[in-house]
Amino acid sequence: SNTADFINTGRNLHPAINSAALFALWFGSETIFGASAEFAEKGFLGVIEDPFGGVLCLLLVGLVYARKLYRLNVYTIGDVFRKNYGKNTELLSSSLMVLSFFGYAAAQMVALGLIVQTLTGLSLPLTISLSATAVILYTFTGGMWAVSLTDFLQSILIVTGLIV
Repeated sequence: SNTADFINTGRNLHPAINSAALFALWFGSETIFGASAEFAEKGFLGVIEDPFGGVLCLLLVGLVYARKLYRLNVYTIGDVFRKNYGKNTELLSSSLMVLSFFGYAAAQMVALGLIVQTLTGLSLPLTISLSATAVILYTFTGGMWAVSLTDFLQSILIVTGLIV
């Protein structure tokens, strides 16, 4: 119904769905591809940073900061910077974070495109474009609720695939 509802799904996510969405966000397709290749090449030492460093980071943020951030009723880290340091710091930090996410988003789209290419035999540029279109459509129409449910499903598939 509004921006706040879009961003946090009205704060109505079940903890299991929320946890699975967080897992899928941090350990999505680019981590599965990248970490497995690093492990095959360098062994356990090759995967200490990613994914194990990510797990440590998530645990520390969850244990130390999550409750405080929830109480502040903020949606982004930029909101925290605005409350503590002003609008200019919020704009600068948010701009830098947006720039850093281009690489992250590109890695996700390429990995998803590779999976679709493997399944369909279509060209990589086409499968990346189709994948990006699908993600944009379900995010635009369903908000974070759609993203969270998709991430929940992705988490189940990742864990099942790793077990198999």
